[in-house]
Amino acid sequence: MTTPVLTPWSAGTIADRTRQLGRLVTTPLLPADYLDLFSPLRTGADLRGRVLEVLPETRDAVTLVIRPGRGWLGHRPGQYVRIGVDVDGVRNWRAYSLTSLTSPALRTTARHGNISITVKAIPDGKVSQHLVRHVTPGTMIMLDQAAGDFTLPSESPAKILFLTAGSGITPVMGMLRNAVDTLEDVVVLHSAPSAPEIIFGAQLRALAARSAIHLIERHTDTAGTVSPEDIAALVPDWAQRQTWACGPTGLLDDTEKHWDAAGIADQLHTERFRPTVLATGEGGTVTFARSGVTLESDGSTPLLDAGEEAGVLMPSGCRMGICFGCVSPLREGAVRDLRNGEITTAAPQDGVLIQTCVSAAAGPCSIDL
Repeated sequence: MTTPVLTPWSAGTIADRTRQLGRLVTTPLLPADYLDLFSPLRTGADLRGRVLEVLPETRDAVTLVIRPGRGWLGHRPGQYVRIGVDVDGVRNWRAYSLTSLTSPALRTTARHGNISITVKAIPDGKVSQHLVRHVTPGTMIMLDQAAGDFTLPSESPAKILFLTAGSGITPVMGMLRNAVDTLEDVVVLHSAPSAPEIIFGAQLRALAARSAIHLIERHTDTAGTVSPEDIAALVPDWAQRQTWACGPTGLLDDTEKHWDAAGIADQLHTERFRPTVLATGEGGTVTFARSGVTLESDGSTPLLDAGEEAGVLMPSGCRMGICFGCVSPLREGAVRDLRNGEITTAAPQDGVLIQTCVSAAAGPCSIDL
């Protein structure tokens, strides 16, 4: 009996047929979806993280220690990470500053270490309230790679002012934890309602006690918010310092105007946190931003079909068996995954990717096509 010989063509055909069979057996999920159930942090999976610890900071703030998946590329102190968390069936994306240690000596292994974010619960903040009050160790979250340029330069300035309020201290603590011993002259002017409500209060005071920083606490319940005039009184040489400011919009707006009026706008670096509130529903107005096409779509029609019917050139390989050829950025709004009903939301600058072949409008939305 002659043993058949597998040629490269036949071997490839068998492999292709095996993959096709796997897709048929696991429909509507892909085989990779089942791998994600057993090894969600594996190389090649969508980037996720597992919450390892939830550490209280104040009565309404916690630090989440997270083990990122193997695709995590590390971060620079002061950068933020966008996380995706499911709340009441809706996937919400929010950005939080990274507060974990990452030193030059550890950079080569940073991708294998844990990271942390520190979250303050804000009134009516769906995601922040969920993260602070309800997340427990073992929770899986989605991750993006670290981003942002609110970081110290490679050559640190001789004199620095960190001007922060509320959770605005979080990116600054990321910088201090990594670089405080290399900085010469650092003033931290931080505002919070009261001493117990200062996030990282004990750590900041410990740094001040060993003269690593000069800490100025402003308790707004009794002293009021910080004005540009207050800054000049509390930090007489403020105009000689490179300043990193992070906090509420009012503080940053006033600071930018004051620095600009003094002719030293180039010495000010700001980071703004943007709250996002999005309405969801069944169907909605869909805007294909680059094509200039706007249409009404119901909650059951895939965006791929709706766009094609309106004459929009929609990238797709679905009908040829090429998965993920239809992936496009959701600029803003909400869509529903027709396979499982999950809602994904995005705000401008979020850069959330969706599959248009299995996503339908769940309210007004804008697609980058």
